[in-house]
Amino acid sequence: METIRLNWLRSALLLGAAALLGGCNAIVLDPRGPIGIADKAILIDSLAIMLAIVLPTIAAILAFAWWFRASNTRATYLPDFIYSGRIELIVWSIPVLVIMLLGGVIWIGSHELDPAKPLASDKPPLEIQGVSLDWKWLFIYPSQRIASVNQLVVPAGVPIHFSLTSASVMSAFFIPQLGSMIYTMNGMTTQLNLRADEPGTFLGLASHFSGDGFPGMHFDVQAMPAERFDAWIDATRGTGPTLDNGSYAALARQSLNVSPSTFRAVDPGLFHQIVTQQLPPGPGPQGGRPNPSVSPRTEH
Repeated sequence: METIRLNWLRSALLLGAAALLGGCNAIVLDPRGPIGIADKAILIDSLAIMLAIVLPTIAAILAFAWWFRASNTRATYLPDFIYSGRIELIVWSIPVLVIMLLGGVIWIGSHELDPAKPLASDKPPLEIQGVSLDWKWLFIYPSQRIASVNQLVVPAGVPIHFSLTSASVMSAFFIPQLGSMIYTMNGMTTQLNLRADEPGTFLGLASHFSGDGFPGMHFDVQAMPAERFDAWIDATRGTGPTLDNGSYAALARQSLNVSPSTFRAVDPGLFHQIVTQQLPPGPGPQGGRPNPSVSPRTEH
C-alpha cells in the first residue's frame, strides 16, 4: 500500500513539473504590447471566473465521497429524497452568474479590442500591407516603397496599422506577444492595429492550417528603436530586386521554408491589385504527384 502511495505521489510531482516547464513557452502570457497585455488580462480573468465554480465543485465531490462512504455511520441516509428548492437555487444560480460574468468580460473586451480600432498614441501609425501566400508572408511598406518576405521589421513604441489579405487560401495572422489573431482571406482586406512597446524579436506565424507548407509559414518580428528602423529602411532601399507584377507572380508560386528577403522597390498599386484580384490568386498545386519543392510528402 505504501509503495502505491509513493508511486502516485511521484506521478503527481512529475505531472506538476511538466506543467510548469510547459508554461515556459507560453508566449501569450508574456505580452510586449498593449493589445497583448489586454488579451492576457481577459484570459486570466476568464480563468479565475471559471475556477470560482470548478474548484469548489471538485472540493464538494471529494467531500461528499468522503462523508458518504460506506464506513461512515454518521452520514444521514435519505432514500426517499426527491426535491429541494434551496439546492436547485444553488445548482442553477452559480452557473448563471458565471455565464453572466464571462459574457460581461467578453462583451467589454470585444469592443475595447476591436482589431480595426486605432491605438491611442501621439505618434502616427506605420502602415503595413500583409499578404499570406503559399507558404510565406509578404509585407509591403507603402509609404517607404519597400517590401519583405517572412521578415517584419517595425519601430518600437509606434502603432502599426496592418491591412491584410490572402493571395491563396484562407490563413490567419498572429503575433502572440503583440496581440490579437485575425484571418486573411482572398478578395477582401482585414484591419489590425498593434504596437510593440519595447525592442525585441517576437514570433509571428500563420495560425490556420493552409496546406503542406503550413509548418514553415512563420516569421520573425523585429521591433527596434526608430533610428535603427530608419537605417534598415535605407539599407533595404539600396539592395535587392524590385517587386512588380512579374516578380510577384514568381513569388506567388508554392514554396516551402522560404528564407527572409527584401525588395528595394514595390509597385505602389500591387496590394490593391492583389485584393481586387486583378492579379490572379496563387496557382496552387501542379497536377500529378506532389513536387518535392512544395510538398514534404514522398509519394511514389
